Amino acid sequence: MHTSPNRLGLLIIISSPSGAGKSTLARRLLGWDAEIRFSVSATTRKPRSGETDGVDYFFLSEDEFQRMVDDGRMLEHAQVFNNRYGSPRGPVEKAMTSGVDVLFDIDWQGAQQITRSQLARFVLSIFLLPPSIEELRSRLESRGQDSTDVIAQRMTNSWDEISHWSDYDYVLVNNDLDATEERLKQIIAAERLRRAQQPELADHVRRLQAEFEARK
Repeated sequence: MHTSPNRLGLLIIISSPSGAGKSTLARRLLGWDAEIRFSVSATTRKPRSGETDGVDYFFLSEDEFQRMVDDGRMLEHAQVFNNRYGSPRGPVEKAMTSGVDVLFDIDWQGAQQITRSQLARFVLSIFLLPPSIEELRSRLESRGQDSTDVIAQRMTNSWDEISHWSDYDYVLVNNDLDATEERLKQIIAAERLRRAQQPELADHVRRLQAEFEARK
């Protein structure tokens, strides 16, 4: 697909507790449509094995991160598990104005900041719930990415994340990845047709009005 110059991009926020499937579903959406691009976050945590600066994250020092916050160059930022994460504003606005949807894999704190920003009317926010707490723990353990202590910390924090479910436009229970993926696609396709996403409509209505007046 090509970008749509007559459409403004959506800011698609997907949030969930760790292990509920948001990262997997985000990757699937990126593969589904070239008009969706991932917002590369900045973080103060150290790179994991195989991660590339500027591709997976912008890896910053505490001082570099704070300067971006102070300069207003972060659309949102939050403290998560002793590290800082944020979304640089410039690339997001550039993509959005060129008709590209920007996908955010962020927690409720970041989502709240974006939905309260000047770009709020372009936001599409989606929260993913796990089918059960036991299934959530099982998914975290099966990933094999975190130590027992980290998994315990993520489980402790999962309810805090879940408690903000009602702040989102859409809430989906992720019982099945394939089914949830299809529902996400349907939501995005419909939201792209919102009036706020189609700035050319006002000009079209003015042309219709001119035609109508000319026929009198």
